[in-house]
Amino acid sequence: MMSFFIFCWKSFMLAHQRRVYLVLAGMMGELSVKDKELIRGSWESLGKNKVPHGVIMFSRLFELDPALLSLFHYSTKCDSKQDCLSSPEFLDHVTKVMLVIDAAVSHLDDLHSLEEFLLNLGRKHQAVGVSTQSFTEVGESLLYMLQCSLGQAYTAPLRQAWLNMYSIVVAVMSRGWAKNGEDKAD
Repeated sequence: MMSFFIFCWKSFMLAHQRRVYLVLAGMMGELSVKDKELIRGSWESLGKNKVPHGVIMFSRLFELDPALLSLFHYSTKCDSKQDCLSSPEFLDHVTKVMLVIDAAVSHLDDLHSLEEFLLNLGRKHQAVGVSTQSFTEVGESLLYMLQCSLGQAYTAPLRQAWLNMYSIVVAVMSRGWAKNGEDKAD
């Protein structure tokens, strides 16, 4: 009886995730011209100096959810936020995350072209124990970094433009995350 309940619950959750994805997928490639302009304009200065901005983003992420530190296993132990942020291996991870953002910004006119890459990224995150709730916290951290880095140039329309893009990226990553979980359950 319990396994039937688990099966039903998983089926419900996957159907829910697919519905959310289908809603967001309709937005894919449909960012407004203004959204694209705002995102590109704001990223132009930030993208040139990725690591310091990424450090701001991850500092905020670890403030929002300190338990995420335990997901990072490097030769330098990430027992504290400072340990992680000073680890060369972790800074490589920060660089990779910022390059994903850079790729999304570079492909604003054709986000579909990143679909396989983002699906795989979602699978990888599921495999190492990242929850989909963490995607929300990363989004909050991204917005925090933008606000800190852009100052008065960070406006409500700019925030919404970045939220629109991030929602598209996360919808695809979440599909990959869910698919990886399905595969493991089989």
